[in-house]
Amino acid sequence: MNKKYDGCRDEELIARLRLGENEIADYLVDKYKNTVKKKARALYLAGGDHEDLIQEGMLGLFKAVRDFRPEKEVSFAVFAGLCIDRQMYSAIASSNRQKHQPLNSFVSLSEPVSEQELRLVDEETPERILIHREDQERIQKQIKGKLSRLEYQVLELYLSGYDYQQIAVQLGKPPKSIDNSLQRIRSKVREFL
Repeated sequence: MNKKYDGCRDEELIARLRLGENEIADYLVDKYKNTVKKKARALYLAGGDHEDLIQEGMLGLFKAVRDFRPEKEVSFAVFAGLCIDRQMYSAIASSNRQKHQPLNSFVSLSEPVSEQELRLVDEETPERILIHREDQERIQKQIKGKLSRLEYQVLELYLSGYDYQQIAVQLGKPPKSIDNSLQRIRSKVREFL
């Protein structure tokens, strides 16, 4: 990550990007890639393929960098989060509806992407995003009802980005106990879905 941009606000960086500092796009994508991974990890247990969701989230992040408008009076972080969510939810919905080909036909982020290719990706309306969020909340409540208290604590920490060893330290449990809990969680979630 380019350290010379660390002290700058995202909105200022976007303005500079529009003036031709193209390396800022890479900086912002790098800065927010962990947000994408965290969001993909949370949705992975709800039925998506992890790597495909990350790719979709990165595409949403790229769109956020491209489309952000400071005059809309929303921070870039909030806008990027919405774009990432929208892209991931759209991919999951499309996959679940099976109207489109499987999630392995996405635009590569490692190659130059044309504007026309980006327009080919489905856009979700705010109403559909809200419906997806409500569905996700419903699923989370149902999953919570199937898990023990320990399993739910492990799941929350796992979805926050902790690995099983870090979770073990957080909860004061042996790593093997956490690993077993994760296996039970996966089994229960698969059974539920």
